[in-house]
Amino acid sequence: MSLKDVQKQVDNWVKQYTMGYWEPLEMLARLVEETGELAREFNHRFGPKRKKDREDKKELADEMADIIFTVACMANSMDIDLNEAFEKTMDKYNSRDGDRWEKK
Repeated sequence: MSLKDVQKQVDNWVKQYTMGYWEPLEMLARLVEETGELAREFNHRFGPKRKKDREDKKELADEMADIIFTVACMANSMDIDLNEAFEKTMDKYNSRDGDRWEKK
């Protein structure tokens, strides 16, 4: 599935509701919240902070997908094509960091 497909699927979901997309700062807050949930799960799995027995184990993939959903909402509301943006980012990393580390 391409990022364009993700954006279309998110847009179709949002368009079924009268409220539409959240306001930009609401989406940013949502992104920070979702990122915090992912960080918390990483800390529980790989860091020193262990979950309490009564806390549910969350799936890393689910937390990452929540972030993708929120980023797609942000991009859609601002008419940003994530495929284009991601291609530019990869070009930047390939040119800037292509020789930074030892290759396999």
